[in-house]
Amino acid sequence: MSLSEKWLNLKNGSDIRGIASEGIEGLHINLTDDVVFNIAAGFACYAKEKLNKNDITIAIGHDSRISAPRLKKCCIDAFIKSGVTVFDCGLSTTPAMFMITVDENYKADASVMLTASHLPFNRNGLKFFTADGGFEGSDITKILEYAGKGEFDFSKQGNLKEVNYIEKYASDIAEKIKKETNLQKPFEGMKIAVDAGNGSGGFYAKMLTDLGADTSGSKFLEPDGNFPNHIPNPENKEAMKAISDAVLDSKSDLGIIFDTDVDRAAIVDYSGSEINKNRLIALISAVLMEEKKGTIVTDSVTSAELKNFIENNLGGTHHRFKRGYKNVINEAIRLENEGIYAPLAIETSGHAALKENYFLDDGAYLVTRLLIKAVLMRKESKNLTDLISELKDPEFETGYRLNLLNKDFKPDGEKILEELKQAVEKAEGFSLETPNYEGVRVNVENGWFLLRLSLHEPLMPLDIQGNTVEAMNKMKAFIKEFLSDFDCIDSSAIK
Repeated sequence: MSLSEKWLNLKNGSDIRGIASEGIEGLHINLTDDVVFNIAAGFACYAKEKLNKNDITIAIGHDSRISAPRLKKCCIDAFIKSGVTVFDCGLSTTPAMFMITVDENYKADASVMLTASHLPFNRNGLKFFTADGGFEGSDITKILEYAGKGEFDFSKQGNLKEVNYIEKYASDIAEKIKKETNLQKPFEGMKIAVDAGNGSGGFYAKMLTDLGADTSGSKFLEPDGNFPNHIPNPENKEAMKAISDAVLDSKSDLGIIFDTDVDRAAIVDYSGSEINKNRLIALISAVLMEEKKGTIVTDSVTSAELKNFIENNLGGTHHRFKRGYKNVINEAIRLENEGIYAPLAIETSGHAALKENYFLDDGAYLVTRLLIKAVLMRKESKNLTDLISELKDPEFETGYRLNLLNKDFKPDGEKILEELKQAVEKAEGFSLETPNYEGVRVNVENGWFLLRLSLHEPLMPLDIQGNTVEAMNKMKAFIKEFLSDFDCIDSSAIK
């Protein structure tokens, strides 16, 4: 069955995303009541088929977005008409909505989380889970095929139960911390600031308070889908400055920041220094490599310094793969199936999935792992960031999003990448990174750059890192000259 453009436009990799609220000029709602109802009914059909059972339970949760109540009502109506038992979990997190499928006390057959991560207030979306994990892109296509066809069996009524699962999820985290630290109040004497960005992460500050922490320096814990203070995104400079300032103003020992639905996180240390992107990967890698050496799977834009740190300082293996949290997770699972120990799959965006936690990208679990280590190190008068004191940061880094100008952009992008490989092989002082799994990554003395093709948009992201001005200028000049031969791409942004 082929999908119409109406439905295809809602597919975003392994999620469904769309416009759910008015408020931005020129952007109108495409996640209408009817569309969301059909998607939910399609999900119920597909879940029954996938699980090979007719009587199923579906849990539903949402982040703080202003469109959440409307979308939730549409979904619940569709589920009940489909004969499904519904667990209404209210305000929740994406990781929690997976955990309810494996929690022995609930064991929902499937779940859906209403979220659009860090995207603007007018957006929303749906993420789907079973106990086997998050859905793949092929699953989303099937759901949308059911939705587009619109032929549903509404012969049996389901029922609705309210479940405060986030409280159970937080309790389980608290018990893990107490067990691993062997302390009932492990954070007594510590000041920890939490920035939830007005998303779903405020529960974590309450849990830390219950475990003895002084969380008085925390900010933006109250859910507010207008996101009035900053974008809830650990990659965003304004967001990271907000948590850094909160730590410094409150003289906290540590700061934590979550994205809207808490599947991503970052931290800052007592000095307000950011620990996100490569530094965050290095830190959690250091914690895991102390326990057992293995392979760390990351996305394609991680630094050369990170690779050196993981392999030469920690004694692990760095496997640099593709962008996309599902890509790194699936690659780590593939390695595990081949008998290669891969305890961590992590993107520079902050999506971190640990083998010990179902390979679930869970910002709260990541932070929990780091906090446990911080408590243990504190007993020895050490700081968590001592673990990455040998990590070097690149002196310069920049990135560009270069627009491809033709509607049929993929052949253009592929041609550019193929010819870039040939140009690099002929250029003195330039070499191709091998192995390489995405785009074209090129090394020069004191630097590297990566040009790749976006999967869904007419864009070619370009990332450049270097340790000298000369290296940066050399790479930019080379790329600029190379791209000048192509009239299908706008390279004017490269200065």
